[in-house]
Amino acid sequence: MSKVIAFAGKGGVGKTTVASLVIRHLANKDKDPVLAVDADPNSNLGETLGLKVPSTIGDIRETYMKDPQGIPSGMDKINYLELLVEQAIIETSTFDLIVMGRQEGQGCYCMVNNILNNFTDKLSTQYKYMIVDNEAGMEHLSRRTSGEVDMLFLVTDYSLRGLRAVGRINTMLDSLKLKVKNIAIVVTRGPEELSEPFLNEVADIGLPIAGVIPTDPQLLTFDMECKSLMELPDDSVSVVAIEKLMGDYLPK
Repeated sequence: MSKVIAFAGKGGVGKTTVASLVIRHLANKDKDPVLAVDADPNSNLGETLGLKVPSTIGDIRETYMKDPQGIPSGMDKINYLELLVEQAIIETSTFDLIVMGRQEGQGCYCMVNNILNNFTDKLSTQYKYMIVDNEAGMEHLSRRTSGEVDMLFLVTDYSLRGLRAVGRINTMLDSLKLKVKNIAIVVTRGPEELSEPFLNEVADIGLPIAGVIPTDPQLLTFDMECKSLMELPDDSVSVVAIEKLMGDYLPK
């Protein structure tokens, strides 16, 4: 079974960037194969990795729901949906990407969701690591049949508002059917020394800070030039911060 590393946090705090940098780290350290799962409805993990996304799980789900009888002759619905998921996987030499895409429309999606979730669980066993970029509610993780997460990073920028969102997500974990082995906070765009009010808030949440990623001008440059974060140089301050983070928190 693959080791699952998941990321959650409110929008705009740099969660997807951190997930991309971890994928870069694993690829460069020969920890592949890696399965990257974009489970955030904003679906921009592919962009940060320099990939175009032609199809998502949401697209597959909606196509099936519009015409449940439109299955090719000789196939059952399970094999048909699994085939579509396999076709939606974007493959590279060091990692693969699958994008969950939009959430459900009206109607009952239970059957198709169960098939898709069971298959993505089976798919994950073919990889050493599965990196999951989540929405704040972590709906995708809560649906996984295995329900296990080896490392959950709650990401916040250097703001009390972002940190309080982390606190709410941490509290919410008790209501989800998830077995999370380790949880820690990652601070993005943080200063060398965190302020006392910020650290007091962290103490109230009761989770350790796994790492602080400083402001990195190269991230903005790469974004403006639509370049993949996989191409960041090794001396980038964000890359160096992730190296330390993974040295301490990479699930073995």
